[in-house]
Amino acid sequence: MPNIRYTLIFLFSLFVQVLLFDNVYIIGNISIYLYIYIILILPIEMNKFTLLLLSFILGLSIDLFNSTPGLNAAATVCLAYFRPMVLKLYIPSNGYEANKNPGIKNYGFYWFLRYAISLILIHHSTLILLEYFSFSHFFHTVLKILIASVLTLLFIILIDFNFIRNRKK
Repeated sequence: MPNIRYTLIFLFSLFVQVLLFDNVYIIGNISIYLYIYIILILPIEMNKFTLLLLSFILGLSIDLFNSTPGLNAAATVCLAYFRPMVLKLYIPSNGYEANKNPGIKNYGFYWFLRYAISLILIHHSTLILLEYFSFSHFFHTVLKILIASVLTLLFIILIDFNFIRNRKK
């Protein structure tokens, strides 16, 4: 049953990203990258190879729809690669509970905020630096990374709160 849930979230994230967020630009050419939410909430004990493979498939799917040559695939694989390290960095004092997903409901808002900010910054930095592939506009690039990260974080928190509300009913 959990696999069906993740598959639906995966497909929902993909289609919302491609149909909505890839066509909405804020402050010029800044996008919200909501599709990474699925990688953030995958089970903590998930096999690293499976995590990397799913991240690659998700990123490649976004790339196919957007005609971007592997940028999203590289950024999502980078996010998935660093995810176990970020989870170790923010391990709760009583450890992670089996079969619990990283989320506000299971580990609290402050924990999720630190976890999400870290991984969003890794993803967005990779994606945007690969997109520009230059440090000639360093401050513009850093500003774009920060604004896109804040906007993505806000939407991810809203979605996670919405899932909490729906799970309580």
